[in-house]
Amino acid sequence: MCTSKIVFKTYNQRQAMLLPPDLEELIDKNHPVRVINAVLDHLDIDAISAKYKGGGTSSYHPRLLLKVLVYAYICNEYSSRRIEQLLKRDIQFMWLAGMATPDHNTINRFRSEKLKDVLKDVFTQVVKLLVDSGHIGLKDINVDGTKVEANANRYTFVWGGAIKTNKEKMAGQLEQLWDYAESIAAEELKDKRPQAFSPTDPQAVQQTIDQLNEVLKDKAVDKKVKQKLNYARKNWPANTAKYNEQEKILAGRNSYSKTDPDATFMRMKEDHMKNGQLKPGYNVQISSENQFVLNYTLHPNPTDTLTLPAHIEDFEQQLEHTPDTLTADAGYGSQQNYELLEAAGIEAYVKYNYFDKEQQGRRSPFAADQLHYNEAEDYIVCPMGQHMQNAGSFKSKTSAGYEQTITNYQASNCNGCPLRGMCHKQKGNRIIEVNHRLRKLKQQAAERLRSEAGIQKRKKRCADVEPVFANIKHNKGFRRFMLRSKAKVTIEIGLIAMAHNLQKFTKASQTKKNISIAA
Repeated sequence: MCTSKIVFKTYNQRQAMLLPPDLEELIDKNHPVRVINAVLDHLDIDAISAKYKGGGTSSYHPRLLLKVLVYAYICNEYSSRRIEQLLKRDIQFMWLAGMATPDHNTINRFRSEKLKDVLKDVFTQVVKLLVDSGHIGLKDINVDGTKVEANANRYTFVWGGAIKTNKEKMAGQLEQLWDYAESIAAEELKDKRPQAFSPTDPQAVQQTIDQLNEVLKDKAVDKKVKQKLNYARKNWPANTAKYNEQEKILAGRNSYSKTDPDATFMRMKEDHMKNGQLKPGYNVQISSENQFVLNYTLHPNPTDTLTLPAHIEDFEQQLEHTPDTLTADAGYGSQQNYELLEAAGIEAYVKYNYFDKEQQGRRSPFAADQLHYNEAEDYIVCPMGQHMQNAGSFKSKTSAGYEQTITNYQASNCNGCPLRGMCHKQKGNRIIEVNHRLRKLKQQAAERLRSEAGIQKRKKRCADVEPVFANIKHNKGFRRFMLRSKAKVTIEIGLIAMAHNLQKFTKASQTKKNISIAA
């Protein structure tokens, strides 16, 4: 039996080279890094260059650093230290940077300082290039949001409700102390009682406490009252100033993180404890078409309802274009949003909160919005056929300050009605509140959503905007920001959005070589 001789390829670590290797030859001609390089070479980065000051030592070129950062985000590398390492050992990064090796401090300063307030314009250039190449048309857009955790401590926070409670408690105790002082020194405090004990001005709180101390200093005062006044003198003015400052930071929000005051506590879907834990985060809103990100905005609101006006305004400002149609889920179905889209001439395929239940036949026939309304005679018909008459209207404002008109309708006699237990549990006759404007807008929305075009758009939305978030969070592993503050976090989401678009474009250009931005 004969055996073949085993032959190994030459292995010699000390093999000398006549000429050093050329990185250009080591990068495959169809490698994605070449497409990224060509696209970014087409962009106008004068806004970034303007951030540099003359004098001193030379700086790394901003185009070099932008290419490195974008490609790093495409490769799911977000740490500046990790990017520094890749520039020294990864041939794609070495080729892209021309063998330059900026350290992690340079990379991080460029990301957090030089790209501040200008990256959005660079991102928009990429979107316009995608329009020119025929990948998107900006006519039919899908809007959705997701919450991304902030780089902040999960257990150090400030709650707006707690501030309100503490101020009310302080005001109550101040009033009690004044009442006590009046009981033993009525003459000295006559006509001096403050109009309100609301602790909003630290100096006013201090003056009130000083007045009480002055009046009671020679009186036989209860020991506990003395302790309370002493505590108030030391803490309440400072606490009032602290609460005022915290309320400025809150700016209408219900909470913020002490380590990133721009972050708001929100319920995240990524909850490994399964206990509805609140985490500091940002609400990221995007517009998409063909799974490309057209625009992105960040918001402190946990719910999507209040984000659409600012998002659409930013979309129109950045892209200088108004879309023909907009498709979104029930989180955006509000009177303000419907009227905004109507005024802008955008055909809205936007669900409202109970649209899906209506489609499945799970809406209660006793719900106020399910009762028949006679517009000619202005009454609502209850489930037993009784006419519920107009009982007056009033103005109401949403949490965003949007004014609505609400009309009350009251039944005339619910006593003995066999359906009362299922219909309502109010004392006396049933009263319902109706927003006629919103009712009509929802009817119009339902007609659009149930049309053939509406059904197609609803199906497409799920396969368009949601996969973008799935790619960012699951494939790219981006579930938590690296930087802090809204300004810097906006840069991060911009880099992620740009990386997503360029990565998708690269795949498309490889399958359709006749379509290329870089051409």
